[in-house]
Amino acid sequence: MAILLHPLLGKPIQKGNPNFPGGTLKCHCTTNPVTVTLTSNVAHNHACGCSKCWKPGGALFSVVGVVPREKVEVSSHAEKLAIVDEAAVIQRHACTACGVHLFGRIEKDHPFKGLDFVHVELSDEKGWQEVQFAGFVSSIIEQGFPPQKMEVVRGRLHELGLETFDVLAPGLMDAIAAWTAEREGKLKASL
Repeated sequence: MAILLHPLLGKPIQKGNPNFPGGTLKCHCTTNPVTVTLTSNVAHNHACGCSKCWKPGGALFSVVGVVPREKVEVSSHAEKLAIVDEAAVIQRHACTACGVHLFGRIEKDHPFKGLDFVHVELSDEKGWQEVQFAGFVSSIIEQGFPPQKMEVVRGRLHELGLETFDVLAPGLMDAIAAWTAEREGKLKASL
């Protein structure tokens, strides 16, 4: 059984440009594609094994980064976008014709509100932040991946230089915990 982690997760992972100014994401429609303009680079770009993120055909993982909401603009064919799951915390906006997720937005009170989730593989521009870690790795089992092959998956991710987590990377988990503690009055707001 050939294992496709994600088309971007080949050797070597291409380093991004820290001064990259952003670019345009485009859905897979050959006519009248939805385009989204990002006016900055992404942060926390990572491989995600969750069942909600859009993945290219046959891939076990998505590759998703975050960008400030104000740096995201639908530049063409917004009428083709619809939210995939209205009940989800991340409101994933997908093209109704091809199914590609263009961005995910959090509207609820949440530690990541103000950040949009995007897939930079939908851009032709080079320089986006490289994949930095793999999160929610065990979640691929919930989607039918054989548990006895997980060490192969983790091994391949480690060969690429990616740490693997069954949640998010520690810094992001710390941010979530700090946000929660501040809201509950157990920690003073950070500056």
